[in-house]
Amino acid sequence: MQDAILIARAPGHAGVLVLRFNRPEKKNAITSAMYHRMTEALIAANDDEDIRAIVFLGTEGCFSAGNDMADFIAYALSGAGGEPAAFAFLKALAGCRKPLVSGVDGLAIGIGTTLNMHCDLTIASSRSLFKAPFVDLALVPEAGSSLLAPLAMGHQRAFALLALGEGFSAAEAKEAGLIWKVTEPQEVEEQALAAAARLAAKPPEALAIARRLLRGDQTALMARMEEELHHFLARLKSAEAMAAFQAFMGKK
Repeated sequence: MQDAILIARAPGHAGVLVLRFNRPEKKNAITSAMYHRMTEALIAANDDEDIRAIVFLGTEGCFSAGNDMADFIAYALSGAGGEPAAFAFLKALAGCRKPLVSGVDGLAIGIGTTLNMHCDLTIASSRSLFKAPFVDLALVPEAGSSLLAPLAMGHQRAFALLALGEGFSAAEAKEAGLIWKVTEPQEVEEQALAAAARLAAKPPEALAIARRLLRGDQTALMARMEEELHHFLARLKSAEAMAAFQAFMGKK
């Protein structure tokens, strides 16, 4: 069985660690086990001086379709307590001390979209689609997106993305400030790796300070993520969400 998350140093790009979604048969939908692997990798990278930048990649035509719905439903029905694997990952992502770059080609749904709000640079292919259908599933925005999206793109665009569930093309995402650059599909990975390598080659202490200044105080972000989680968990176990999940699985 292939690894659903591939974690490796990027050949030819010193100091760059790659985390790749590698479950193309399921459109790179993310399971709890995948979240655990990425969380461990991000935490370990914080204390590894040889890692200077981290890149998130998917597979051809698909970055990630978001959370695995079967995994989601199993969690909702289990009555499990404690911190969900997805939230542990999001906290590690928000708290990562290394520059984060993403290369998006194709579908970027749910957390496949909101993950990029924590990246310092996102390069997307011209065929990419960013969509966050949380409310359609009777859920609420996550990953601090209810705070980060309005700051980046203003209330109306953020509302269209996170409440209306409107899909954004790569060009629209760039115009909104969600991503940095649009390129052709065959160039996404190399451009993302090249950008990460440029960051990795810079004086690390100066870069870390500049990044902290640009990102600002993270207290409000972490508080918003906790607030989102409270509502998300309540909604996840609601009858409204169960009906939406069943309808979604029925379509599939």
